[in-house]
Amino acid sequence: MPMVELFHTPDPVLLSAVKAALAEADIPAVEFDGPINDMYGGLFPRRLMILDDDLAAARMIVHSLCPECLT
Repeated sequence: MPMVELFHTPDPVLLSAVKAALAEADIPAVEFDGPINDMYGGLFPRRLMILDDDLAAARMIVHSLCPECLT
């Protein structure tokens, strides 16, 4: 099953909050680009990837936490 990018951010606190909310809703998520972000001091955003089938539900969760994160 393909994975898609839910959103990206350089903010580790926001990313943690979204990951926790997704976990509470039983939506698995995988963080990409963490090591490169750490290596270059936050210049690269971290991407949160989810299964394509979970996209609609996950977008609603992200929108409730951070409406401006989804453009």
